[in-house]
Amino acid sequence: MGSGYGENIKLTIFGQSHSEAIGMVLEGLPAGVKLDIDAIERFLARRAPGNSPLSTPRKEADKPVFVSGLSDGCTCGAPLTALIYNTDVRPGDYEPYKNVPRPGHADYTASVKYGGYADYSGGGHFSGRLTAPLCVAGAICMQLLSAEGITVKARIAEIGGIAGDEAQMLEAVAYAKAAGDSVGGIVECVVDGSPAGLGDPMFGGMENRIAAAVFAIPAVKGIEFGEGFNAARLKGSENNDGFRVSGGRVVTESNHAGGILGGITNGMPLVFRVAFKPTPSIALSQHSVELDKLTDTDVCVGGRHDPCVVPRAVPCVEAAAALAVYDAFLGRKREM
Repeated sequence: MGSGYGENIKLTIFGQSHSEAIGMVLEGLPAGVKLDIDAIERFLARRAPGNSPLSTPRKEADKPVFVSGLSDGCTCGAPLTALIYNTDVRPGDYEPYKNVPRPGHADYTASVKYGGYADYSGGGHFSGRLTAPLCVAGAICMQLLSAEGITVKARIAEIGGIAGDEAQMLEAVAYAKAAGDSVGGIVECVVDGSPAGLGDPMFGGMENRIAAAVFAIPAVKGIEFGEGFNAARLKGSENNDGFRVSGGRVVTESNHAGGILGGITNGMPLVFRVAFKPTPSIALSQHSVELDKLTDTDVCVGGRHDPCVVPRAVPCVEAAAALAVYDAFLGRKREM
């Protein structure tokens, strides 16, 4: 499975939704960095399940246990490995889906690719549960970026087609949950303070790097930078960002480009938005198939699920962005 990311730092994520533990290995970090473990745990708490009546009732502490890479709380140059133990697992809930793939999930494609041996309990390695170790890595990268004056902050921009009004967005989630259905939404992220010069043209552009990290988050179906798809509706005179000198540095008058030109950061805030599909696990009857008989059937998905993943996805987007930006930052630093 392709579960690694990075050029200058290398992240590997391992485990399954209902395995004994999930975790991550992060290589290439500079030695001698004092990590704020409490801050990492607070960051993970924003993503953790069971903290809201509108999230899955699965309750996990999500407390990372660092088993290598630290000495007296500082990075020591060895690969940094963190485990998160799974404690509230119910693999029996997923027995019906071993032969009947759930629509919208990776059950069918995983079965085909791995010859029927993929772990299907809770989605196995394809589960949103694997965003917990992603958040461990991202929280570490955010601390390292913060020391360089770079911040990463995401917010909910839209849920169920509703933008701006938090009460209405939460109402849409509650309504969908009561109906046995689900809704999706959009998360916007801003990276502030990044210097000009991060990234490369062609396949190493910052859009490419961020997109690769963001698409590790299950349920992500789209990403746009700056003006995004709306740029297709503008004229060049409306979309171009004019240059000016301010405080001895080059800035732009607007930021339709979202802080990236030619795959390289221009020193303005890096802005992007991520679209999340509705949670595919819904209680309503859906069409599926029995794989062993190759016959049509219907399925109602039980178990414990979020009616909307967007609220818990916000720190995941921050983590993915921080990972991509710090990886590019290290590359730029080594070039200079």
